[in-house]
Amino acid sequence: MNRTKAFRILFISLIFTTILWGQNSASKPDGKTATTIKPDAIPTIRERYPVAPFKDTLFFIHNKIGSFSPEKRAKAIAERIQQIYSDPLFEADSLKIVPADITLDIVYKEAFIIMSITTLDAQSVGKDSQTLAAQNVKLIAESILKAKENNAPIKWMKRIALELLFIGCICLLLFGINVVFRKFKYFLIRNENKYFKGILIKNFHILSPSNQLYFTLRIIGIIRTIVFIFVIYLSLPLLFSVFPSTVGYTTTLIHWIMKPAKFALVSFIDFLPNLFSIIVIVVLFRYALKIIKYFVDEIQKENINIDGFYSDWAKPTFNIVKVLLYAFMLVIIFPYLPGSESPIFKGVTVFVGVLFSIGSSNAIANMVAGLVITYMRPFKIGDFIKIGDVNGEVIEKTALVVRVRTPKMEDITIPNATVLSSSSINFSANTRTNTKGLVIHSTVTIGYDVPWREVHKALIEAANRTDLIEKEPKPFVLQTSLDDFYVSYEINAFTKEATKQPLIYSNLHQNIQDCFNEAGIEIMSPHYKALRDGNHTTIPESYLSRDYQPSVFQVKTKDE
Repeated sequence: MNRTKAFRILFISLIFTTILWGQNSASKPDGKTATTIKPDAIPTIRERYPVAPFKDTLFFIHNKIGSFSPEKRAKAIAERIQQIYSDPLFEADSLKIVPADITLDIVYKEAFIIMSITTLDAQSVGKDSQTLAAQNVKLIAESILKAKENNAPIKWMKRIALELLFIGCICLLLFGINVVFRKFKYFLIRNENKYFKGILIKNFHILSPSNQLYFTLRIIGIIRTIVFIFVIYLSLPLLFSVFPSTVGYTTTLIHWIMKPAKFALVSFIDFLPNLFSIIVIVVLFRYALKIIKYFVDEIQKENINIDGFYSDWAKPTFNIVKVLLYAFMLVIIFPYLPGSESPIFKGVTVFVGVLFSIGSSNAIANMVAGLVITYMRPFKIGDFIKIGDVNGEVIEKTALVVRVRTPKMEDITIPNATVLSSSSINFSANTRTNTKGLVIHSTVTIGYDVPWREVHKALIEAANRTDLIEKEPKPFVLQTSLDDFYVSYEINAFTKEATKQPLIYSNLHQNIQDCFNEAGIEIMSPHYKALRDGNHTTIPESYLSRDYQPSVFQVKTKDE
């Protein structure tokens, strides 16, 4: 039993050892022993400094020598190359590689040391010292010869001539552009009557023909200026490319144009999927509004009747639905807009919303009141109403105000909030078809000495003589009070011309005077009559009989 257990333990140990050996073999190809890489053997990435004596980089310096930093080394090497360039007798063969104790020196004319190359410099670029030194000698010689060639007098003369040629061509191009724009302006001026008719919206001149021409000429002038600036800006890289000292500006100027243009193009291409999504959303909502508008028009024409829903509610209800649909559409579109996730965009949106909510509280109150008034239906456009102390005809109803034109032709604007908070009287509500009409009324006070039947007859006759008063239903009289000295009689008559009430009342009062005078009834307070016995009546003489005599005081004695 112990032997069996021992064999099992040995067998398991062999298997475990085999597995470990296999893993080590897989990590060491060809059975070779893997070497551990020490951290010190990994090359470190150092900052490098360019050597550019003539603005073009020749090579880089990575390491320092003693206390001489890489930046100072690069600067000193560039200055020494420039000193050699100043030598009018420079020969490329004068550059030599001279071995030193621990470096290789690049020397000019066996005395002027340009730079020293260490083993660490060579290792930094993955080359040996001799190869790196030979490469740098070649680069220095070629740069100096190229600089001398570029700055030769004959080269400068050619560059100046080429620069003048470019300037002349640019001026000629600008002159041609100016001529084209000037001729186009004169063409528009000569054909003003043909091409400029003004802008009309519902018979209202937004722009007259002369103003339209003026704005067109101004826009053309702005376009010409933009074209000039664009041509000059694109010409600058060409001009700067002539001289070696300004060639660097060419790339900079082109970069200023190409970078934003590339960014705009890439942004637009990236935005195209969102743009198509926005277009689809807008199209769907527009067709949804068209379908709703069809039913709204049918309800407004009363081709479709809905119980409890009046036809004049159709348009304002559609406006509310349209605003809600547009708001919902903006909510859906918002995530697809460029920059919608930007904190600045969100901050500006919140700021504008706060300003709108703070500054438009009164406007919103009037809009809500206008909405309530719409569904209350207290009056319509054309109705003659009274709101507070204002009487007049409703000429306009908006989301914010109601405009009323008084009989004196005064247009008064009343905020919807004021209309909602005060009582309103609609004189035109019962003057439409299949209604009796508006009852107009006026009161006269007559003494008890006059029979009431005669007063009724005179008042009804006056109402029948008045224009714009309906014959049916017939006018009627109400005795509204029995006071101490007189009776109050109220004439009531129907009319369907509510907007002409001032004229109707004026004619009615005139006819009351005439009818009472014809009936021999004085419209006079009995208070005065009790104190004037013996005076002449107030009835005009044309209505009095020829034998009329004023009554006198009658005094009787006790015997009588």
